[in-house]
Amino acid sequence: MRRHRNVKIVATLGPASSDYDIIRKLFEAGADVFRLNMSHGTHDEQRARHRLIRQIEADTGRPIAILADLQGPKLRVGAFGDGPHDLVDGAKFRFDLDAAPGSSDRVQLPHPEIFAALEPGAELLVNDGKVRLRVDNYGPDFADCTVTAGGMISDRKGVNVPDVVLPLAALSAKDRADLEFACELGVDWLALSFVQRPEDVIEARELARGRAAILSKIEKPAAVRAFAEILAVSDGIMVARGDLGVELPVHSVPPIQKRLVRACRAAAKPVIVATQMLESMIESPMPTRAEVSDVATAIYEGADAVMLSAESAAGNYPVEAVMTMDSVAQSVESDPTYREVIESSRVAKRQTVADAVVAAAREIAETTDINAICAFTQSGTTVSLIARERPRVPILAMTSVEKVLRRMCLTWGAHCVLVPELHRFKEAVVSAARAARVFGFADETQLIAVMAGVPFNVSGSTNILRVAPCDERLIFRTDPE
Repeated sequence: MRRHRNVKIVATLGPASSDYDIIRKLFEAGADVFRLNMSHGTHDEQRARHRLIRQIEADTGRPIAILADLQGPKLRVGAFGDGPHDLVDGAKFRFDLDAAPGSSDRVQLPHPEIFAALEPGAELLVNDGKVRLRVDNYGPDFADCTVTAGGMISDRKGVNVPDVVLPLAALSAKDRADLEFACELGVDWLALSFVQRPEDVIEARELARGRAAILSKIEKPAAVRAFAEILAVSDGIMVARGDLGVELPVHSVPPIQKRLVRACRAAAKPVIVATQMLESMIESPMPTRAEVSDVATAIYEGADAVMLSAESAAGNYPVEAVMTMDSVAQSVESDPTYREVIESSRVAKRQTVADAVVAAAREIAETTDINAICAFTQSGTTVSLIARERPRVPILAMTSVEKVLRRMCLTWGAHCVLVPELHRFKEAVVSAARAARVFGFADETQLIAVMAGVPFNVSGSTNILRVAPCDERLIFRTDPE
């Protein structure tokens, strides 16, 4: 099943997309990666979705990546005794550790870590920033505030503290249990919520023990400030614009998104742009023009993937939402301006032999009649390096390692193919030629570029580039050994 686009689509599963027929329709409509949101649903429900995805993978013969998204340390107020309260501008309000029901002038905030990190003038944001309060005075068990933007406050509403790095554990007890469950289940990617520092990622990586790749969600100002360090220890990044737009001025999010996408591309690590991309399609079969433009912008910027959240998990039109993203992606990538933007933002990286070989493959493909670049990889690194180049021809990502095969489904342009373990370069050339023909990337009269490393089956050894015919008779005639 060949995609006629390079950017990947991530679709979240939920109540609207939990049976075989709907999940298969999402895949056939264009979903490349399925997201399991660990904030919602039981382990049994997530296990059932995982099983259905793997069944669809077997039935269609195409690899599918699964991303488990951990909830992270979610901060919430306590409960109120007499329903919601409308806080008005200028009113005084206290947060404390007292478990007594809240009132019009106070409520429990059961997170002593917040009080320990506060300072005068810090902001507390409630209910996705709809209610804003300024800290006037605080102690180890309270914070007296002034309401600067009034609104309704009610039971268990979320709290954001944008001005300080909170001394919170990167993974809650729930996250640790969910992480182990997801790894044992066999997911391909783990997304970490509310990352603040590189140590958060390192902790999760130690717990995962190589069973899943680690993707860091950038949704806090502290993560933006420490982005270079977080990127260095992550396998991928999600620009999670929901909470980022709450904790930072909303007008600052687009330039941050652009910077982060470019940095990920330069580092040859996949990046997902997420949150509210087609929000209106939760209720409507048609998106707004602004939403279509938002998806298109992420693609023009060079994102590896765009993501659907509630649109596919709980919306009325999950399949239509995927189809819309697919159509937008194909339209953008066929635009000559897209090529101009992508190629003008290419960053030359020639630090290693592999860097040089993949750059040469892209240049050869663009200046000769090469129909595809076929890369053999043990870890996925070679394919990531090729994707960084954003070549004009398709990428066939070939590996004998099943977990690597699935992880590469998140990488820009990668058409992933499972092959037997190979021991000689000629075997790789023949295998690449067959795959190019089978999946419709080339015919027997055309040429492909084949990349691999010698010795074979050793990660990080990419050092060979060959232009080869797709006709196996010519391969054997020119390379009888």
